[in-house]
Amino acid sequence: MGSGGHTPSSDEHVSRADGSGHRVPEGQAPEEYGDHRGRGDHDEHDHRSRWPLVAAAGAAGLYGGVAISIFGDVTDLLPSVIGIALAVVGTIVLLAGVAGWIDQAFLPAARGPHGSPTSRESYVSTTLLFLATDVSTFGALFVYYFFVRIGTWPPEELPPLLGSLVIVNTTILVASSVTFHYAHEALEDGDRRRFLGLLGTTLVLGLVFLAGQAYEYYEFVAAEGFTLTSGVFGTAFFGLTGLHGFHVALGVGAIAVLCWRALRGHYGPNRDTSVATVSLYWHFVDLVWLFLVVVLYVGASV
Repeated sequence: MGSGGHTPSSDEHVSRADGSGHRVPEGQAPEEYGDHRGRGDHDEHDHRSRWPLVAAAGAAGLYGGVAISIFGDVTDLLPSVIGIALAVVGTIVLLAGVAGWIDQAFLPAARGPHGSPTSRESYVSTTLLFLATDVSTFGALFVYYFFVRIGTWPPEELPPLLGSLVIVNTTILVASSVTFHYAHEALEDGDRRRFLGLLGTTLVLGLVFLAGQAYEYYEFVAAEGFTLTSGVFGTAFFGLTGLHGFHVALGVGAIAVLCWRALRGHYGPNRDTSVATVSLYWHFVDLVWLFLVVVLYVGASV
């Protein structure tokens, strides 16, 4: 006391959950805390998430199982029940992977200040890896469609694909990508109110897009009699648009989690790991839709 030394407070002795010696603010996940690149001041850990790979493996099983089932029905070389069983197992693994990913990347802050010592760069890199595998998933169905186009075209009478609905849906999805981009920028600028408004707008636009796609399906099935079993083009059309719709639904769920956490104050200029990863995913879904519209909607009409 007489030496003029400083007596540290109890807070200064609380080790940060990532082992750096700094205290994580209450309610913040360790992977969200630190500098903008997720390193913190003394981050010595760089654990990569396994859940994106688990989800990708499940998706491969799901789509492979569907393909085997269809192949078995057409050729009788394989029992279709094998494909159905593989698709069921793949679906379970896919959902488990997505749930584990969300739990690890997005929800630790909701449970307390201690969580996995992961960095922003690790989550971004694993997200990019997951999207790279997802390209091959969409690519397989696009290859099928291109193979169909080699033969006589059109293979059967096609419904009116190009209309105001697909234009409106495209505009909505592109607008949602724009609002998400500027929501992230607002977060980096420290404008919480603008961030919340734009993020909420993105969620609403995603829901509207899903509703628009569901209405399009209703019109095709009820009014046009155009279904998944309507020849090879019907299989390609509903396979591609359904796969994309599934990805949009997953993205909407992730954005809903972001909104919930944002309202609880879990994000800031230097705490944007979850926002960055979901943003990458959402922009990917947007780009796939634009390519799908050009190739499937416009291309089928040419």
